[in-house]
Amino acid sequence: MLWEMQDARQKFSKLVKCALAEGPQTVTRHGDAVVVVVSIQEYRRLIGGKPDFKEFLTSGPDLSSLDLERTADVPREIAL
Repeated sequence: MLWEMQDARQKFSKLVKCALAEGPQTVTRHGDAVVVVVSIQEYRRLIGGKPDFKEFLTSGPDLSSLDLERTADVPREIAL
């Protein structure tokens, strides 16, 4: 179902009830679809097995196998 932004604001409780009972609800602004309201179950289904941000960062490559030694070279002089 399509909801205009103003109606969605005024009838937010009904919008949520419709999303739970009927499925995704589209909200429009000036005739253009801008957001979709979905139930939490539908949202979780859509994002599937994607890790959260912390899991994403901690699942990166093992850095201990990389050569991260700094060189002992002295920086070059720059003429001013």
